[in-house]
Amino acid sequence: MRRNAIAACCGLALFMIGATAWAAGPVTLSSLLEEMTNLAALAESPDPPFVCKQFSSYDRKSRTPDDHAAWFANNDRGQYLRVEERDGRKEFVMLDAEGPGCVVRIWSANAEGDLRIYIDGAEQPAVEMNMQHALDGKHAPFLAPLAGVHSRGWNLYFPFPYAKHCRVTTTGGDIYYQVNYRTYPAGTPVESVSMAAIGAAAEKIETVRKALEKPFEANANPSAEEQAGFIELAPGSEESVVELYGPGAICQIEGQIRAGNLRDALRQTILTIYFDGQAEPGVRCPFGDFFGTSPDVNAYESLPIRVEKQGEGGKFAARWFMPFERSARIVLSNRGKEYISLEGALKSVAYSWTDRSMHFHAKWRAENKMAPRPFRDWTFVKAQGQGVFVGDMLSVVNDVKDWWGEGDEKIYVDGEAFPSHFGTGTEDYFGYAWCCPDLFTHAYHNQTRCDGPGNYGLTSVNRFHVLDKIPFTKQFQFDLEVWAWNEKNPVSFNATSYWYARPGATDDFAPPADERLVVVAPKPLPEPKRVQGAIEGETLKALEKTAVLETQKGFEELWSNGGQLWWRDGKPGEVLVLAFPVETAGRYKVIGNFTRAVDYGTVQLYINEQKAGEPIDLYDKEVTVTGRKELGTFDLTAGENRLKCEIVGKNEKAVPKYMFGVDYLLLERE
Repeated sequence: MRRNAIAACCGLALFMIGATAWAAGPVTLSSLLEEMTNLAALAESPDPPFVCKQFSSYDRKSRTPDDHAAWFANNDRGQYLRVEERDGRKEFVMLDAEGPGCVVRIWSANAEGDLRIYIDGAEQPAVEMNMQHALDGKHAPFLAPLAGVHSRGWNLYFPFPYAKHCRVTTTGGDIYYQVNYRTYPAGTPVESVSMAAIGAAAEKIETVRKALEKPFEANANPSAEEQAGFIELAPGSEESVVELYGPGAICQIEGQIRAGNLRDALRQTILTIYFDGQAEPGVRCPFGDFFGTSPDVNAYESLPIRVEKQGEGGKFAARWFMPFERSARIVLSNRGKEYISLEGALKSVAYSWTDRSMHFHAKWRAENKMAPRPFRDWTFVKAQGQGVFVGDMLSVVNDVKDWWGEGDEKIYVDGEAFPSHFGTGTEDYFGYAWCCPDLFTHAYHNQTRCDGPGNYGLTSVNRFHVLDKIPFTKQFQFDLEVWAWNEKNPVSFNATSYWYARPGATDDFAPPADERLVVVAPKPLPEPKRVQGAIEGETLKALEKTAVLETQKGFEELWSNGGQLWWRDGKPGEVLVLAFPVETAGRYKVIGNFTRAVDYGTVQLYINEQKAGEPIDLYDKEVTVTGRKELGTFDLTAGENRLKCEIVGKNEKAVPKYMFGVDYLLLERE
């Protein structure tokens, strides 16, 4: 065993002040903006105190877990508090909250219409903006990364404080939405927001925006005391590698693991941190999972954590602020079957412990091969005491391309009978939408891995609650529905939860069992079936298009080659023209297979400008296909021919998205 300074810092003198107490005062746009990048503020009980809740478009049939079917109902769009008639228009009310309070997050999967925020009972909105412009990150004053579209999810992290009352509406009538908000105790002084106030805060807003562009640097502390070292751990061994004496605070932990099998080492090296002599650790987590992404080294940068790839390995760093009154002890254990070495560093600062100071907690749980039916609620964390929930990471193993994350989050605070956060889908909670596999990084939420095709394989997502942190005074519970499209194939969940709590808090985490520390590998995918002789939709070239045209994978039981060409976000009257190849000129029967679903439109097809039958209604309550659809017999030329699709309407039952998908074309010579 070789050890050096990282393990030999007993009696460490801590000189620098790392954070000042979060002083009470009027809640203002300026004070809220300061919270958006301040990790040290998370470590103290909020002053003034508040509760954080969420309005969303969750299915209103969900009322009690005693009604199992309704509890997992999934019509999570177009659900509002009410509809109001105002100045000749319909406004759909997403939030109606008594103050004093503050809206802290707005998300949508399909932002539409105009967003209005009415403050303190005023007849005219304090904020009025096209909803897409407010959430896309491209329009002032809500420029990226304050707002932005990430993997098709529309996000706005920005404070809208109000002294007496707030109502948030949209004219987009059939959207998915989540609006998170705080409520302060009656009498708390709050300066209500206005566009004039937002304009006056332009310099501070720009400072925050710039900080969030390089978020990990926002909490750098060059004056912190640093200890670095190197350790080797034999299989089955455990070592106390750092002991600090306080009062003080850890402000950065970083490290690099080297091992023959890095994936196993990141999961089977356990990081444990004890604060102030407590018998139960505040932190007990696999090393890789502690850094918010697993398995393997999945690079990203957020406000509290950064992971960087370095050759075959990686560098992990976290800037969670971890205060302690008397002591902190860091322990590493090797639960794997081979030697590992770890080179690391720790930074710490002086800190004045008060009756508002809290210990940091990060713990991990896993369940492998969960049956997808019956639906169930899976608990991320259940804690007793007083604290603040600040984030989580979910790593998933999925054996199929089908979507695994239809489940809603359900967050209970202080013994609530009904959750004060009831979500609209797992990806919605993590700030993206439509089970999109695209990777993204952001200060507050990230999709660091999605193997594909579709949602097959290993996926890792995280979300950090900073402006939208969730305080609790007695109890906190975070459940997530296990709700996958595929009814036969199991999924595996690995979750890390992060929270702060006053001394004496307890939780329901047991030490991780060895069998849970094994990274489950997804089953190999079978080769996708192909219709012999078919021209696959995803190979067709666009000659003319509007809206969005892309390849969509998944539904291998429906689509030849497991994919389709997907046209979405179009409107009636819009046209898509595709080129399909013909080797030899002649007269051919043209056959197609097209997707049907709840949000697909009615289309008129043309072959080389010749009408191909009557309009096709592509509505169905389930995702399915038309099967072999004969479009007619046509004279086709050698080379490029044209398939034109015109949106002509929709079924009265269909969601008005007017989508169209081509699985394949098949040509039969007459």
